[in-house]
Amino acid sequence: MLKDSGNNVDLRSRKVLKTLSKKHPSDLVLVIGSGVSAAVAPGVPALRSWRCCMEAVIDAAEQFEVLHPGDVVEFRKRVLREQDLLAVAHDLIRKMSPRTGHSKPSFFQDCLMEIFNDLESHIQNPTILESIVSLMDKGAKVLTTNYDNLLELYGQKIGRPMESLDLKAKVKVLQWVQSYINYGVLHIHGLYTDPCGVILDPCGYNDVAQDCTLMDELQNLYARKSFVFLGCGETLRDKVFQVLSLYTVQNTVSVEHYMLVRKENADTFYKLQADLLLKGIKLMSYGDSFTTFPLYIKGLSALICKERTENISHVEIEKLLEPVSNVQPAAQKRKLDENTATGRPSKSKA
Repeated sequence: MLKDSGNNVDLRSRKVLKTLSKKHPSDLVLVIGSGVSAAVAPGVPALRSWRCCMEAVIDAAEQFEVLHPGDVVEFRKRVLREQDLLAVAHDLIRKMSPRTGHSKPSFFQDCLMEIFNDLESHIQNPTILESIVSLMDKGAKVLTTNYDNLLELYGQKIGRPMESLDLKAKVKVLQWVQSYINYGVLHIHGLYTDPCGVILDPCGYNDVAQDCTLMDELQNLYARKSFVFLGCGETLRDKVFQVLSLYTVQNTVSVEHYMLVRKENADTFYKLQADLLLKGIKLMSYGDSFTTFPLYIKGLSALICKERTENISHVEIEKLLEPVSNVQPAAQKRKLDENTATGRPSKSKA
């Protein structure tokens, strides 16, 4: 159970699955979705969801006059009615790219840089970022579907050597998977500040999918580590994520994965819980209000880190106290005699 007395919020009514709370942070891969960014910087509309991001890109394209007015109207309709937002994003990118079929250069990059301008100044609630960094300190990996770099900005601010990675930097990604890069954040769609790393069309993902070495490492990661989905409402429908891990190894039941969601409707929640369990994912609720999300993550992070610290401390304390509390007087006398016979000095109390 969780309790955050520092913020006068009692979280003890919400329990945490022991199979998660007792894991070591190094056994976890945190998957960050738009919900995390929305909680950290609520004043940036583009961070609230993939849908909001696409709407903001369309608005920027209209302001820059890089999209025909008729296309603006059509894409706004598609964003509202279609489920596959990645397909909408790809079509939008094509409209803002050269007609030769190449995706670069593209006005899409300019639109992303516009909607995510000066992100650091918009950080209002770094609680979740602080909790994630605490888990990274102890070995947790981080993967995100977001274009923003809020986590990296916060980590650098508090002295962590944060590094943004994308799928096109193969060597770096392999080093990240193999734990040679401790503070790397893997952006599977790329990062808005690095146009070369943004994957702008299906061909870019196909290049990654055809790289057997990279794919094997990423899929093995999903089979070996427990993925914890934070603020990821659309991630499981993300075709890129499916290719990288989920559907390829969904029959692997030796490792459990976890997803935190808001329980707005009981029927919907329990149906989703049953569906995800078939894929090896345990669905957990942080409550019925988004406002409780940051504090829940804070408590969860503290619980995971504290469990491991307490376990180690107890073992060390028991070893230190063993000569006094667990050794019988006769055994202590034999030990003293042995020390005397070998010429070793006995330990005396100060």
